[in-house]
Amino acid sequence: MPNWLLPENIADVLPSEARKIEELRRLMLDNFRLYGYELVMPPLLEYLESLLTGTGTDIDLRTFKLVDPISGRLLGLRPDMTTQVARIDAHLLNRASVTRLCYAGNVLHTHPSGLHATREPLQIGAEIYGHAGLEADAEIQELALSTLALAGFPQVRLDLTHVGVLRAIIEGDAAAARDEAALYLALRAKDVSDLKALTANYAPQTRDALLALTQLYGDIDVLKKAREVLPDLPGIAKALAELAALAASALGRAEVAIDLADLRGYQYESGAMFALYVPGLPNAVARGGRYDHVGEAFGRARPATGFSLDLRELARLLPTAERKHSIRAPWGNAPELKEKIAELRKSGEVVIQSMPGHSNELDEFECDRALVLDDNSSQWILKNLG
Repeated sequence: MPNWLLPENIADVLPSEARKIEELRRLMLDNFRLYGYELVMPPLLEYLESLLTGTGTDIDLRTFKLVDPISGRLLGLRPDMTTQVARIDAHLLNRASVTRLCYAGNVLHTHPSGLHATREPLQIGAEIYGHAGLEADAEIQELALSTLALAGFPQVRLDLTHVGVLRAIIEGDAAAARDEAALYLALRAKDVSDLKALTANYAPQTRDALLALTQLYGDIDVLKKAREVLPDLPGIAKALAELAALAASALGRAEVAIDLADLRGYQYESGAMFALYVPGLPNAVARGGRYDHVGEAFGRARPATGFSLDLRELARLLPTAERKHSIRAPWGNAPELKEKIAELRKSGEVVIQSMPGHSNELDEFECDRALVLDDNSSQWILKNLG
C-alpha cells in the first residue's frame, strides 16, 4: 500500500475548500459572540469514562479508544464535544448564573454517519446552561437559524420533536419502559412491523399511542392531531405546548415541520429537539435540543440546551469561493521594495513575491496587478495586468 494513502473516510482538505471552511468558522463564532457566547476549547482526548458520561451506547460505538502510556488508563478521542462542554460548565466554571458557551474543533468517529460522510467532522456549536425555561430553547433555535442564514442558507426547514412524548407514553407501562431502547430504534426507523411485534403485550392505550407516533409527522397541524389521538397525559400536553411555542417563534424564518418519531440523539436529550435541513443535503445539517441531565455525573446537574453542526459538510454545499485579487511582486531585498510590500499588506492587500526562476500556481489567488519599478520616477508602482 502506498504510504500516502489515508484511511477510509478520512481526507485532506485542499486550499479552496479549507478557505471556505475557515471563513465559515470565523463567521459563525463571531455571530455566537454577538449573542454573548464565550469560546471554550476542550481537549481532543480524555479519560474514557468522562468522555462517555451520560451519552448512551451510540456515542460509545463511535469512539476511538486507546491506552494512555503514562497512566495505563483508557482514553477516548472525542466523537462529540457536547458532553465535554457540559463538563466545563459543571466542574470548571461552576457558575451560578446562566452561562453561554461555544466551541469549534475536530471530532473523530469510528464509522461514518452516512454514505459519503467523513470520519473527522469539524464540529461547531453553542450551548446555554442554567435556565430550564423555554426561553433558552427559543434562543438556541434562533441562533442556529441566524447562523445558517449568515452562511448563505436562507431556505431552511426546521423539524421539531420532543422526547417527553415517548417518555410520558411508556412511563406507566413496565413492559414498555423495559423496551425503551428498542422502541426508540423502531420509532426512529418508522418500522411499524417491528413496533407491532414489540408492543404486542403492552397495555392497549400504550400500544395505540406508540403506533400513532409513526404517523404524526407533517406541518404544524400535526400538533392538533396529536392532541386528539394521544393519551391525555400531563407530560404529553406539556411537550406539545412547548413544540407549539417553538414552532411559532420560527415562523417566517424557516419552514416548520413536526415529526414525533424522529428521536435521533434521544439517548441523552431530555426535552424539545430540532433538526435543520437545507437544499442539496438529504441529512440534517444541524441538530440541537435540551439535555438537562448530562452534567449530573460531573457533580452538578444544570439545565442545558444547544446545537451543533459539521462545518466540512456545510462547506461542501457552498459554491467555490472566488479567487482573491492579489498583487504579484518580484523577489528582492531592496529597502524601497520591502517597504512598499509591507505598506500594501498592512492595508489588506495580498502580495505574493515570485521566487527567482519560478511562476506562481495558485488556487486561491488571482494576480491582477503587479508591483513594478517605474523607470522615470524610480518608484515602485502598481501595474494593472487586466
